[in-house]
Amino acid sequence: MINNPYKKYYSIGDAALKRIKHAEAKLKDRFASLEAIRMENQMKVLKAMQDNGLSQSDFYAATGYGYGDTGREKTEAIFRDVFRAEDALVRAGITSGTHALATVIFALVGHGQTLFAATGHPYDTLQEVIGIKGEEVGTLLERGAKYEMLPLEHGKINLAALPEALKTHPRLVLLQRSTGYTNRRAFTIDELGEAIAVIRKESPESIIFVDNCYGEFTETREPLDVGADLMAGSLIKNPGGGIAISGGYIAGRKDLVERCMNHLTAPGIGKDTGLSFGTTRLTLQGLFFAPHVTIEALKGALLFAAVYEDMGYSCMPALSDPRSDIIEAITLGTGEKVEKFCHAVQQAASVGADVLPMPWDMPGYTDPVVMASGGFIDGSSIEVSADGPMREPYIVYYQGGVVYEQVKLACLLTVESLNQLNV
Repeated sequence: MINNPYKKYYSIGDAALKRIKHAEAKLKDRFASLEAIRMENQMKVLKAMQDNGLSQSDFYAATGYGYGDTGREKTEAIFRDVFRAEDALVRAGITSGTHALATVIFALVGHGQTLFAATGHPYDTLQEVIGIKGEEVGTLLERGAKYEMLPLEHGKINLAALPEALKTHPRLVLLQRSTGYTNRRAFTIDELGEAIAVIRKESPESIIFVDNCYGEFTETREPLDVGADLMAGSLIKNPGGGIAISGGYIAGRKDLVERCMNHLTAPGIGKDTGLSFGTTRLTLQGLFFAPHVTIEALKGALLFAAVYEDMGYSCMPALSDPRSDIIEAITLGTGEKVEKFCHAVQQAASVGADVLPMPWDMPGYTDPVVMASGGFIDGSSIEVSADGPMREPYIVYYQGGVVYEQVKLACLLTVESLNQLNV
């Protein structure tokens, strides 16, 4: 008889649990291989904290301008060392990953200069920043900049076409590591490195910038390790470990980070001001847990891939694919299934499990989006969550999981929910 603790608390039947157990048996070796990544990244983070002399006094919250905020300075030094950067900018006032990316773009691309997206059109919210969708007020294009894009070839960076596309010698080349709302897998560090090598050869003066959202700590290397000039992401995704309450980071070349900071504050002020608003302890505690938590989330993504492929759904990445972010895209085929899936994930939430997610016009998106997000940090994508736009082919994007046991619950609930729908 199968041991089913989920039946006691959630009335989940043995059939669904057997499906998950079958998937876990197939994943045993994959799970074991993730431990080496967890160990490497955990040591990297711990050593950076020790080398920078992190102490209890650094958690003191400054006021006013924040001059001499040692916690802020230590935080940025630690992120710098973890990501092997020349400098880093880590601020609680960066409200999202899109805000971090927009800060880089507006700081580095001026009137008449070109932003070139080498991995197809970027994520929906960034398309509005550029000005190719949504309102035109305050966008990059309104400021007189230019935008060019190289389409992907069968979900991969088109390396053959890249040299010709770079003949305009763009100011900033954007590489989006993660899938976004597309149906491709994330690009591995090796794949990013191959593209960066081509860009360096064909347009050496271009600045290479990687959108690193959802990718941190999924491998033992980051984009800067393979030649990127700059990368950015959100603290309520992987690097916040489910503990950081807000913020984002930008890391890379010192001169470029300085330009980004001058845009975020003002020239002449730069990194010398800016409150941490008492978030230093939570930001660094989140970073400390991030390598462990990210692997929990990766295990969860693999579980969903194994289970849903077994159920006959198309998954991206496929179970056999290499992974470089925490997102699992599952093509469900109908809007009703996307909603049911998100309802079930919400039922596994630690906070707001009784909420019923419904599609709505989220700021920055052109289609209604349904989002299950019930964590301790509102909107945290490293906690158990799922979302999807209400458009064909109706793909739901599952991500996160601070603890694997909660991911299993979410998977069980989605399986039972869709099974009921198919009855």
